[in-house]
Amino acid sequence: MSIINNALSGSLAAQVALNATSQNVANVMTPGYTRQGALLASIKPANSGLSAGNGVAVSALTRFADSYKSQQMWRAASGLGQYNVAQPYLTQLEQVMGDETSGLNSGLDAFFSALNAASVDPTSSPLRQQVITTGEALAQRFNSLNQVLSNQRASVQQQRTAAVGQINTLSMDVAALNKQIAAARATGVNASGLIDERDLKIDSLADLVGVQVVDQNDGTRSVSLRSGQPLVVGALAATLGVASLANGSQVMSLSFARESFKLPGSGLGGQLGGLEELERGVLVPTMQSVTDMAGQMATAFNTQLTAGYAMNGSPGTPLFIFDASSVTGMLRVDPSVVGQDLGFSSDASLPGDSANLKMLIAVQQAPLTLASLGTVSLGDAATQLVGKLGMVSQQNQTSLKTAQTVRSQSEDSWASTSGVNQDEEAMNLVQYQQMYKSNMKVIAVANELFDATLSMLG
Repeated sequence: MSIINNALSGSLAAQVALNATSQNVANVMTPGYTRQGALLASIKPANSGLSAGNGVAVSALTRFADSYKSQQMWRAASGLGQYNVAQPYLTQLEQVMGDETSGLNSGLDAFFSALNAASVDPTSSPLRQQVITTGEALAQRFNSLNQVLSNQRASVQQQRTAAVGQINTLSMDVAALNKQIAAARATGVNASGLIDERDLKIDSLADLVGVQVVDQNDGTRSVSLRSGQPLVVGALAATLGVASLANGSQVMSLSFARESFKLPGSGLGGQLGGLEELERGVLVPTMQSVTDMAGQMATAFNTQLTAGYAMNGSPGTPLFIFDASSVTGMLRVDPSVVGQDLGFSSDASLPGDSANLKMLIAVQQAPLTLASLGTVSLGDAATQLVGKLGMVSQQNQTSLKTAQTVRSQSEDSWASTSGVNQDEEAMNLVQYQQMYKSNMKVIAVANELFDATLSMLG
């Protein structure tokens, strides 16, 4: 009977819908889960005549997914990863360079204060020795800062190498899931769980590097870098590589199939982009400025010292030893120099003269040419370095807060379409339960009519 067939199709459809709803409720706390629903369609009458139809069918299980919102979320992940990865480095460097006990500012002030104190009595051995002592402390501050910068650059390069390894792993995972999804769709199997897993992999990938994602007709997704180089095409994944150069920098390349691409040094996005901007835009220029500052100060001071005369009337001895190739010993005080060797006098016959000492004090205002600042005085160089770093750190913090807000909003937008709403699912449970019970009631009524008909015929 058509009544029974209609009711049976309704009860089966209700079961499928209830199963989808139960799956949604079970995964209400599952990260990245996209809710599903049964798409119902009325079955038209097969024959002409007075027939309302042949029941209902579940035409498909639909995923409540919005590709645009997913793309928004992945773009937000790239921005957040870019600013988030740089901030710990900037904060540490800002604290080190601005600290009173380890910063260059206080070291320079102490050194030139010792020179000023010596000008009161240029023949005083303790005051001369104090100049050497504060010079050693200043050199140590330069070396310590250079060590911090060098360690940060090494850490950045290690983190870049680790990120590249993660990108390669995630790319292979996405390619493998593409293959499984295409196969599932070809055989009519619900691939929603596989698609959710793939989306989570792409989201993790977007945190590491900016990506572009394109949906294909077979259900696969092609993933490429912002600059166009492919990461994943169908079931094929590219391989990123990192190579170190003789100058201490790194270059990245991408290999796909039989092609190899050299990656650009900027615009990568994600953590790779943040690390690249941090190294090239902050660490390398700051390291060069600190090196230039130490070298030019040492040259200017030593030159002026050798223009004067020591206590015994001999020419002044250079105080500083500069070695740009050394990280921990870039600037040192010559251990053989003693206070009596300092050329404070401008006249070999007048050991108490302080004319050359005044010229040494004036070195504090001597112009320096630094990579990241241009031409500045020695006394202002450290202050401007700290100020510039603080400005970069503040800008990054502001961008990070904005990126966090954008990411949060994109997640909320995605959840409004794809996330499980417990209240909505509770209503669905009641509605589909009622649908199932109603169809079972129809079957019961149909059975009663059938039995009554048989009784009449009997």
